[in-house]
Amino acid sequence: MKCAWFALLLLVTVSFARAAGPVSPQEFTAAYEAITAAKGQTNDAARLHQLFDLDWRYQMIESPETATYVGYAGQNARWGDTSRAAIERRKAELVRPLRVLDSIDRAGLNDTDQLAYDLFRRLLNRAQEGRRFPDELMPINQMGGIQQSVAETLSLMPATKRSQFEDMIARLNGVGVLTDQTLALLREGLAKGITPPKITLRDVPQQVLNQLPDDPHQSALYRPFREMPREFSDAEKADLQGRALAAITNVVYPKFRELHRFLTEEYVPKARENIACSSLPDGTAWYAFRTKNFTTTELTPAQIHELGLSEVKRIRAEMERIKGTTGFKGSLPDFFLNLRTNKDFFYDRPTELLAGYRDIAKRIDGQLPKVFGKLPRLPYGVSPVPSYAERSQTTAYYQPGASSFGRPGVFFANTYALNTRPKWEMEALTLHESVPGHHLQIAIAQELEGIPEFQKHAETTAFVEGWGLYSESLGEELGLYQDPYSKFGQLTYEMWRAVRLVVDTGMHSMGWTRQQAIDFFLANAGKSEHDITVEVDRYIVWPGQALAYKVGELKLKELRAYAAKELGDRFDERAFHDEVLGHGALPLDVLEPRMKAWVGRQKIEPSR
Repeated sequence: MKCAWFALLLLVTVSFARAAGPVSPQEFTAAYEAITAAKGQTNDAARLHQLFDLDWRYQMIESPETATYVGYAGQNARWGDTSRAAIERRKAELVRPLRVLDSIDRAGLNDTDQLAYDLFRRLLNRAQEGRRFPDELMPINQMGGIQQSVAETLSLMPATKRSQFEDMIARLNGVGVLTDQTLALLREGLAKGITPPKITLRDVPQQVLNQLPDDPHQSALYRPFREMPREFSDAEKADLQGRALAAITNVVYPKFRELHRFLTEEYVPKARENIACSSLPDGTAWYAFRTKNFTTTELTPAQIHELGLSEVKRIRAEMERIKGTTGFKGSLPDFFLNLRTNKDFFYDRPTELLAGYRDIAKRIDGQLPKVFGKLPRLPYGVSPVPSYAERSQTTAYYQPGASSFGRPGVFFANTYALNTRPKWEMEALTLHESVPGHHLQIAIAQELEGIPEFQKHAETTAFVEGWGLYSESLGEELGLYQDPYSKFGQLTYEMWRAVRLVVDTGMHSMGWTRQQAIDFFLANAGKSEHDITVEVDRYIVWPGQALAYKVGELKLKELRAYAAKELGDRFDERAFHDEVLGHGALPLDVLEPRMKAWVGRQKIEPSR
């Protein structure tokens, strides 16, 4: 019997490697069972990696959008199935990889495989725990949803071959089903009282209309077809462009107009008034779960709130000190007002803002070898936030690249309302979003060898965003913050993340109002009121996510201080950074013991 299962395992592995399209749930079930049944025929390390490969393929088939995002080929013609039946099926299927893990002896694995085993089990356990919370019933808010993700996904797709444009057309034609499934989830959520707060949805209908200009040639959905390769013949271009326009005009436009009508006439008017996650069904437990999941700690919302207040007090004192070095004679609130309103701190044109960011990024690039031993191969660029999303989007964000698709990483800077984008924040923001922040960390993880794909692409928020915030503190070592205003900009961004701890927990677990959160933010940070309002609304619709930044940064600084104290003259900043980044984005409670063990090994290794 074992031999039969081993033969099936080989057959399934080969067929899955060759297959490009969807695989049935039954075939996946057989494949998981085959790996389990091969116990004794194949060593546990080999079966573990077969499990990782199988489950990664399962994830890519179930979420073609993720496959496009990470550069996994073969899924670019489809959208994921978000029907209620498919959602429930996926939740039920979580037990399959867990059964395989239970058949593997962790003790017999090497250290690298034990780490991967632990991370994979953790992911599965958290997914099981989260089944009770119906996040799927809020598929749209001002930060994302199909009104943004359809165009974003098309922009991420490779666009050099005819077949790749055929994939885009197939996706455009699939927007009808995708919209119907989204509408069904929105209606179900509305009936159950599970919606984003009404105040945060005010710009969402317009975001839908932004995809539907009178001339469909100007739609963001058509953009890839405006920029087709020169090698294509005129006839080929005309054929593809005509079919894309037909899909946009006959499928996307009618369905998005239906979505717009539903949002304006039913959904937004009936959305909940209360902003707190705790006001949702099972909301207190939901927020506690999100807090634990995003911070990867056992800190409670109350503990995080107190930590935030402590950090606000500490950073405010440092702000007072830096303010004094500028010669400004007024109070700190007066200084904030000057930072928000003095025209000397702002660019007049979007192109100037983008050029300023590019100059800072290039200056940082040349300094990176001072503090890092390993640098990524994948390049990155600086681009404006797409116009259809800029009004409700944050100041900046990073989009990972995919070398398999020939796609670089991108640091997106928001050029909307230039009078809210001060020069003094740009150095800290560049450090966070590009290098040595998100681009360096994520690209290094993608290029790691000998670890499974899920570990390379882990989105452990406390690590990823904690690293981004930690990177801001490296500015002086990298030749930045040479004037007090840029240094104050760094403190403003650190304060921003400390304030998050206070207002996120305040709104979602302590009864704070939205205006109370905005006022606390305004009183403690120099950011513009527009920026602050966008940020607070972001925390409202992403409960707990904003807690990860400061919690992660503090843990990284704590580990660095520990390593420097324990190692003394043997402390090597470059080696420390390479070790932190050398295993992907780890949960903080996994990172800490591993880094302390690394410090212990450094103590006994011969001096170099």
